[in-house]
Amino acid sequence: MRRTHFIGTLAAGVAIAATGARARAYAVRHTEAQWRRILGNRYYILRENGTEPAFSSPLIAETRPGIYRCAGCATTLFTSRMKYDSGDGWPSFTTVLPHTTLTRMDYEIPGEPRTEVHCATCGGHLGHIFNDGPPPLHLRYCIDGLALVFVPAKVRR
Repeated sequence: MRRTHFIGTLAAGVAIAATGARARAYAVRHTEAQWRRILGNRYYILRENGTEPAFSSPLIAETRPGIYRCAGCATTLFTSRMKYDSGDGWPSFTTVLPHTTLTRMDYEIPGEPRTEVHCATCGGHLGHIFNDGPPPLHLRYCIDGLALVFVPAKVRR
C-alpha cells in the first residue's frame, strides 16, 4: 500500500470514528453561547459530556409517578416505571422510550470503553448505558440528574 493511500485511509477512519451523536443535525439547535445561557449549570453535563458527582442528584430518590425529560429540549426520554435504584449514585433506568436517544462509544477512560447516551432531539449528553441492569434486558441507563427534568404525573380525582 502506498504511503499516501495509507495516510488517507487512516484519516478517513479517524473521521468516521469521531462521528457520532454530535455529528448530525438535530431538530433543536443553538449556538454554544445560546446553550450556555439556556442551560446554566447543566451546560457541562449536556454539552461537554460531563458527569455530576455521584449521589448529588435529588432525582435518585424520586419515586412519584411521572416522566423524565431532557433538560436541553424537553423531549420525554423515560417514565417512572423504567426507573430503579441501582445504588450507583445516579438516576438509573432499565430502558428508554423508543427513538428518543442515540448512542456512541466513549473511550475517555483507557481500557474501559463505555456507551454514551445522547438525546436524539438536541444531542445533549445524558449519561451511559451498561450491561449490568436487572432482567429481562440487563441494561442500566446511568443518567446524570442534571440532564433530566422530572415532571410528576397529574393526580386524577
